[in-house]
Parts: sequence; structure tokens; C-alpha cells
Amino acid sequence: MAIHETSAHGVVGDASLQELEESLRGELIRPSDPRYDEARAVWNGPIDKHPAAIVRCAGVADVRHAVEFARSQDLLVAVRGGKHSLPGFSTCDGGLVIDLGGMKGMRVDPAARTAQAQAGLTWSEFDHESQAFGLATTGGLVSTTGIAGFTLGGGIGWLMRSCGLTCDNLLSADLVSADGELVHASADENQELFWGLRGGGGNFGIVTGFEYRLHPVGPVLMAGPVFYRGDRAAEILRFYREFTSSLPDEATTLLNLTNAPPAPFLPDEIHGKPVCVLVGVYNGPVAEGERVLAPMRELGDPVADLMGPIPYVAMQSLLDALYPAGGSNYFKAGYMEEISDASIETMVEQHRAMSSPMSEIHVHHVGGAVARVPDSETAFGNRSADFVLNILGRTPDSNGFDEAVQWARDCYDALEPQTAGGTYTNFMSAGDDRLKEAYGQEKYDRLVALKDRYDPTNLFRLNQNIAPSAGA
Repeated sequence: MAIHETSAHGVVGDASLQELEESLRGELIRPSDPRYDEARAVWNGPIDKHPAAIVRCAGVADVRHAVEFARSQDLLVAVRGGKHSLPGFSTCDGGLVIDLGGMKGMRVDPAARTAQAQAGLTWSEFDHESQAFGLATTGGLVSTTGIAGFTLGGGIGWLMRSCGLTCDNLLSADLVSADGELVHASADENQELFWGLRGGGGNFGIVTGFEYRLHPVGPVLMAGPVFYRGDRAAEILRFYREFTSSLPDEATTLLNLTNAPPAPFLPDEIHGKPVCVLVGVYNGPVAEGERVLAPMRELGDPVADLMGPIPYVAMQSLLDALYPAGGSNYFKAGYMEEISDASIETMVEQHRAMSSPMSEIHVHHVGGAVARVPDSETAFGNRSADFVLNILGRTPDSNGFDEAVQWARDCYDALEPQTAGGTYTNFMSAGDDRLKEAYGQEKYDRLVALKDRYDPTNLFRLNQNIAPSAGA
């Protein structure tokens, strides 16, 4: 008999896996399956792991069977939605991957402006359904991202200043707990769990279904990027500091210091050269958005101006080609209260020092609807900071990736004196130990109490892990 896994309780072999497979409506993929290598692959290229088996769930019953099997065999569990986990939490060596990617059901109620969505959806799929009714909620900056992990970690996206974080628009959730039970959480039922799911990640179980609040959006918005030469970075950063100080909530913007990709919309002579990119999205009438975002386009001599009326679904997928599956990615993020002169000087220096043409320094303008939600209402960390700083060390493959990671760490270290403490958990890469800082002690203690109640043995530990008090 072929041996697939050894657990603390003994050998797990073909007979046990066969029993699991027969309980499923979905599929069980073993290492011998010709689809195994494709099935185990995740978005972040450096993550290369070999699970004992992958359960492709067709519904909630499959999730429950998989959880019960993993618990009975003492197997490590990885939960997968869109495969975009930066640290590689959506796969594992030797354990069981519970893949929700086939669970893509969605129902929009246009009158109530709500959506029921299963956890296997990506944002492009979600937006396709909701935009059929002129509705949306804050989604990922890259549309291939899964809705599940993104929502549970908070949800920073192009609609956040007008509509709030994705987790702010979560109305209810269905969760399979560590003991295989289905639990419903909302403002009226299991309220403390509902609090923890909005920012606390996948620590308390596997969320199989989400109910979202939707907002009128588009279908056409004023949005897009404007590229300027990198030697103007200090000037553009000072402009951005002033520009964001009085923006209406309908406008969400991002500043990116990077190098020009070899894209056809950019002149050949700028390819691979430093650029400063301003990106804006106005969630409102196109004419009003054109007026509000006009200063981003009027700094003189842009390399390229791609801002204009654009369908919301097109804006949502605009960056997808720059973040393909299989690339090597490392993020390190923090919050900033302001864009200080010292931080501008440091960002300009670090922009010049980038080791990889794909690396980036992002400054996300937050505030607006995000800041209006009371801090105590959700587990999400810092709502008061005006900016999220994210340093991205990126290469197309493994070549030069170690150097890109070191640059990102050095860049963040240089900027850390200008940060406000804490970090955004969805931007935490492997080895980032700032989880308590991300939540603050009071919220962290509440999350530990929730962990003690719903997952006291830490079955769900492949995440930004809140350890139960017994294992702390």
C-alpha cells in the first residue's frame, strides 16, 4: 500500500484517503494524479510545497468532511480560496489542502443591494455579477485575488474611501469550525465572532459564504494611472501630500515609485527606467471625477496619461498583467500619519536603490469611509492613519529575488521611523513577526479569546496566526 502521510496518530494511506474521497461531491487529488502539480501551485512563485492531498470542495458538506478528516488524522490544514496568500498559507508540505476554488455560487439582490457569495470567487468573478446591476463593494487591487482571505484580512481597494474596507461591508458569514460545525455570524448572531472575522483572518474556521453590502458604482468611472519620470519623484510626492489633504471621499488614490514596465502604452525609451505613477479612481459622476482628479494630470510633461472614463470592471483588472501567477513577491507594510519631508527624502533614495525593475514603493491614501468606522467595531487594526505604506520586492522568477527581498527590508527599515506602528495583515510576508502590533494588545487579547472558543487546538494555524492561550 502506498503511504501518503505520517501523522502523530500513525500512518495515513490509500484506504483512509479512499474513504475521504468517497465522502466528497468534489474531488480528491493525490500526488500520483497528473493534475497534482497544477493543483498544488499558488500565486506566489517562491512557495513550492507538496501536500499529501488536495480536496477540491464542491460545497459546504465537502468542507466539513475535509475538516473532520484532517482533525481525525492530525494533519496540517491549509485553506485555499484564490491562492494569493503572500506567505503561502494556501498550501503546505505533507498536510491537507482544503481548496474552495470551485465554490463560486453568487446571488445579487439588487433591491436590497446585497450579495451572497461563496468563498471560491475571485474579485473579477464577483464584480462580473454585481456590475450587471450597477453595484459593487470594495474589492482587490488585483482582480485575480480571492474574495475570502482578502475580506477576512480587511480589504484595501479602489472603493475604500467612499465605501469602506471590504470587511466593513460584510453583513454575515457562514463558517465551518474546527469541530466541523456550521456557524452563522452576523450583527445579530454570534456577534463576537462576527467582530473577529472582520480583520482577524482565517483563525477561527473556514468561511464558506459571505453576505456583502453593495453600493451603486459605475459602470463607468473616471480612473486610471498617470506616469511621470522618476527624477521628479520628490516633486510628485510633495504634490501628493498636498493633493490628498483635501480630497473628497469619492476619490481613492495611490502613488507608486517603480520602474516602467515594457508596456506598449509607454515609450520604448522609458522601459526599465524609474517612474513615479499616480493612480486615481473617482466613485461618482465621470465629469465630477475628471475635475477632482485633474491635478494629478496637470503636473506637466507626463510620460503617459491613461486616466479617463473606464468601466469599473476594467479598472479592477487593469493591474492584473503586472502581477501574474508564478512571479516572486515579498511585501512589507506599515501605516503613516503623514508624508513627511524625511519620508520623501528616504523614498527617493530607496527608489534609486531598487535592485529589481519590478520592485515598488506604494503609498495608499486611506481615510474617508475607512476612518469613519469606529475602531472598536471590527478587529481590523489601524483606522486612524492617513496612509498605508507598502514596500514590494518583486522579480519575475527566482533570479535576483533574494536581493529584492533584502532591498524591501532595508527600504522599510529606513522608513520605519516615519511610520505610525502596526501593519496591514494582508500585506504581511513570511517571517513578519508584527502580528500583535498589527492589532494592538486589546484587540489581540479579544482575538485570542475567540481562538480559544472556536479553535483551541489551533487546527487553523496556517494564517496570520492568533495562537490559542493554551499554546501561547
